[in-house]
Amino acid sequence: MGYRFSRFILLLLCKVLFRIKYSGREFIPKKGGFILAANHVSYLDPIVLGVACPRSVNFMAKDSLFLTPFLASWLKGVGVIPVKRDAADLSALKTAIKNANAGMGLALFPEGTRRMKDNQFVNPEPGVGFLAAKLSLPVVPAYISGTYEVFPRGAKSLKLGKVSVKFGKQIHIERGKPYQEISELIMASVKQLS
Repeated sequence: MGYRFSRFILLLLCKVLFRIKYSGREFIPKKGGFILAANHVSYLDPIVLGVACPRSVNFMAKDSLFLTPFLASWLKGVGVIPVKRDAADLSALKTAIKNANAGMGLALFPEGTRRMKDNQFVNPEPGVGFLAAKLSLPVVPAYISGTYEVFPRGAKSLKLGKVSVKFGKQIHIERGKPYQEISELIMASVKQLS
C-alpha cells in the first residue's frame, strides 16, 4: 500500500473514529523539503500527523517495529525510516537527510519518546536540533491533542473521541547555534500551540 492510499484510508478512519480536525495547514510549504516537529503522547500521533499534513512526510521509527513482516512491509511502503535505538544510527540519519534534501517532508518528535502524561512536556533530544541545523529547511511546529485520551501509553484498545492537529508558523533556524538550544527552540514553538 502506497502513501497516498494509506493516507486516504487512515483519514476516513480518523474522521469516523476521532472526528479529526486540523488547522494551520497554510504553514506547510507548498514545495521543497521541510521538517515537521510535534509533541508525542500516543502511538496514534504519527498516523494523525500524517493524515493532517497535506504533503507526504517521512517518519523515523524504532527498528523493533519492523520485526513483524506485514507491518515492516507497510512501514517501508509508506516511507518510514527504521532507526536503531541503542546507538547513533548514521544510516537512518543519512536517509532522512537525503530524502529531505530531495524535497520531502520529515516528521520528527523532538521529545524522542511518548510521554507518560498528556500535559507534561519532556526535554527535547539534541538530534532534532542536529537535523534542523544540518538541513537548513523550514521547521513547522505542530501540536497534536486528543490522542492521549483515545489511546494513551499502555492502553490495549482505542476509545472514541476527538483529536486535532494545529500547525504553527514556520521557524527558520540560524546556523551555529548548539543543537540542544535549537531543539529547545523548536519544542517551545510546539508548546505555544498547546
